[in-house]
Amino acid sequence: MTREEAEKKLEKFGQEHVLRFFDSLSEDEKQELLAQIEETDFSVLTETSVAEKKDERVISPIKVLQLPEIEKKGQNLEEKGLDAIRKGRLGAVLLAGGMGTRLGSSDPKGMYDIGLTRHVYIFQRLIENLQDVVKKAGCPIHLFVMTSEKNHDKTVGFFREKEYFGYPEDFVHFFRQEMVPATDYDGKVYMEAKSRIATSPNGNGGWFSSLDASGLTDVVDKEGIEYLNIFAVDNVLQRIADPVFFGAVLESGSECGSKVVRKNAPDEAVGVMCLKDGHPSIVEYYELTDELMEEKDENGEPAYDFGVILNYLFSVKALRRIVNDRMPLHVVEKKIPYMDDEGRLINPEKPNGHKYEKLVLDMVEMMNSGVPFEVVREKEFAPIKNRTGKDSVESARELLKLNGYVL
Repeated sequence: MTREEAEKKLEKFGQEHVLRFFDSLSEDEKQELLAQIEETDFSVLTETSVAEKKDERVISPIKVLQLPEIEKKGQNLEEKGLDAIRKGRLGAVLLAGGMGTRLGSSDPKGMYDIGLTRHVYIFQRLIENLQDVVKKAGCPIHLFVMTSEKNHDKTVGFFREKEYFGYPEDFVHFFRQEMVPATDYDGKVYMEAKSRIATSPNGNGGWFSSLDASGLTDVVDKEGIEYLNIFAVDNVLQRIADPVFFGAVLESGSECGSKVVRKNAPDEAVGVMCLKDGHPSIVEYYELTDELMEEKDENGEPAYDFGVILNYLFSVKALRRIVNDRMPLHVVEKKIPYMDDEGRLINPEKPNGHKYEKLVLDMVEMMNSGVPFEVVREKEFAPIKNRTGKDSVESARELLKLNGYVL
């Protein structure tokens, strides 16, 4: 991109100030900034935010495929799922853009070692879980790993160093999550350095647009992949490409499936499955009124009792539809370091602007049909968000031991 092309693009979105330090930059810095301007999607700043809109949709209970029914139909569902996996209809997407900062590490979160008597990396545990299905199906599954601007090179290097933990290299594909500009309250893009726009990842709902932007949807199309199982990096017990889960989604003819666990308390801080205006959806814990928490289903059980664990199945056809429909954008108030007009770096003490995110819960809600699929919490939910305490390295280790895993 030339300076003239950059000026034209910035003018279109009212962001000409991005080039205010341009003449003082070195040639390398100029090229770095021009490349970033070319890659940055400024159009998100013109989209409608949903963050501050009052939700007036009608919330109602959704039918959950619960453990007793899954157990009764499990063999047939598994056979249906395995048959589809053998035909190449399923791919897996690992959301691994985060760093291990809260764990006291400066590496990508997936590189964190949770072992006690040997090395057991988070990435390793996830690949081992995927291998369980690969061995049962007798064929590999394409795995797409979403990294970030901050951790891409380290993540790719780590997989190579560990020889992909025994997984076929040709079936592992890396792509970077798209970044979006951070702005002040007037929508003006901040600069974090004279040669760099302040940006942030586009949220966990931006994974498919990022996959598409990377060109990897060509692999999806070429290989005939019809469904994608997305999952978060921090749950070391989750089953990936679970053929029973896949079979349940296929049998129902639904556009998506969501793994859920029964809540351990009515007010547990998890998003719960529901219907909003008849569409599968997720209501955040802070949106649950006392009335909703007390509502019962036909069996006298709590009507909103199943929390999501960020393990979803989506139809590729439906994903293409919702991306074309433009997913809603959420505006989040944040503290954003920035360069002032004199070129000084300012670290604000209170929120000073907005970051923009797309959320996976909106992807679920934009589907026409969905199956909440219950799993046993102690067998499939061991998130690692903290070093100690709740949802921590410590709690995950205990759950792994409980499931017979040697650390």
